[in-house]
Order: sequence, then C-alpha cells, then structure tokens
Amino acid sequence: MNILISSTSGEPIYAQIVGQVRQMILQGELVSGTPLPSIRLLAKELQISVITTKRAYEELEREGLINSIVGKGSFVSGADQEYIREQRLRIVEGKLKEIIDESRLLGMEYAELAEMLKLLYEEEQE
Repeated sequence: MNILISSTSGEPIYAQIVGQVRQMILQGELVSGTPLPSIRLLAKELQISVITTKRAYEELEREGLINSIVGKGSFVSGADQEYIREQRLRIVEGKLKEIIDESRLLGMEYAELAEMLKLLYEEEQE
C-alpha cells in the first residue's frame, strides 16, 4: 500500500491516511477482503505514531470501509456497490464544486463552463 504523507499540506496525518486509503478502496485498487498492514507496521513504514495510524483505521472503520478483527488484522470491508457509488459521487460533486468556484473567479458564464465540460467529456470518450 503506497501512502504518501506531506508535512506541509496542513491536513492532519491521520486524515491524509484516511483520504488515501478511502480513495484506493473507492477506485477499486483495494478490493473487499484485502488485508491492510497492521497498525504498527504502517506506523513504522510511514515513520509516524502508532496512535495516529490507529486513529486513521478507526475512522475508516466508522465509515464502513474496513473491518478490524482482534488478533487477525484489518481488511477492506465488503461494502456494497451502492455505498461505494455514493461515496464516489460525493468525490465527483466535490471536484465539480471546486471547478465551479474557480470558473466563477475567472468570470466564466455557465454556458461557457458547460461547453468546456461537454467538449472534455466527449474528447475522453474517443
């Protein structure tokens, strides 16, 4: 599992871990049943506190993305596809909001933004 920690991002380390693992799960890089590194091993690999790693795993478990079994470890949960779709839709909505905010700062009209999106969408299908 390739997790990159940035000390300059301003985002707490545990949140960086949560975000990256969540993304890997939602994009299908980590599938149901995939074992995650132990809390201690991940902390050692990332050179961070065990408490920080534990907090990240607890958050992922609260979100229903992983299951932790005492003595066995933590695994990607079997979250249903509808849940995963909803989570991915939230990610898309967030990115679209960022784009809308940026386009407004540039003074773009809705029609211009919509046309740009349409062109890019159609270009990607070719």
